[in-house]
Amino acid sequence: MPRMKNAPANTAVAYLRVSTEEQAESGAGLAAQRAAIQAEADRRGWTIVAWKEDAGVSGKSLDGREGLAEALELVESRQAETLVVAKLDRLSRSLIDFAALMDRARAKRWNLIALDLGIDLSTPAGEFLASVMASAAQWERRIIGQRTKEGLAAKKAAGVRLGRPASLPAEVRSRIIADSAAGKTLAGIARELNAEGVPTAQGGKGWYPSTVRAVLGSQEPVTA
Repeated sequence: MPRMKNAPANTAVAYLRVSTEEQAESGAGLAAQRAAIQAEADRRGWTIVAWKEDAGVSGKSLDGREGLAEALELVESRQAETLVVAKLDRLSRSLIDFAALMDRARAKRWNLIALDLGIDLSTPAGEFLASVMASAAQWERRIIGQRTKEGLAAKKAAGVRLGRPASLPAEVRSRIIADSAAGKTLAGIARELNAEGVPTAQGGKGWYPSTVRAVLGSQEPVTA
């Protein structure tokens, strides 16, 4: 395995973000974040190699953020050793997403700093705080999984049919049930539906015996 090169010392990529709502409330959001990061850079002797931002983007997910993707590319290509944000929620509002970013930083050997909470993976105190947050994220994942499991069990016990809601017109379902009751085979019903170009529940044109069986096995009532 080739040896991973080191990033230039004391270099950082600054990441800024505001949502659409925050932009509407105050035009100073990005400027305030920039000022906080620049002040810390001056204090610690950092060179900011790039300022990346996502304006008008929600912090609920890491997906779809061009500025963040560019910032991560810079630290992971060793053009800077640190990714810095003024506030943790500028990076992510999800503990689970933040924990994933910390794992990524450790695995790919770049530093992550959130100024408001003192998170700094290069210091013992910052590493400890990051570990506490990672544990909280793990707890959150388990709680979400448990609640989902319990919710599905409660629905099943109440007789709710789980899975994708049926979108097949009632008249098509009624016809399939009537044809089956009249003695037609699953394959025969499927052939007739395909010949007439009747779409399936998901809008496809391919009926199969298994598709017809699924309709017959549905617990939803047929209404005219």
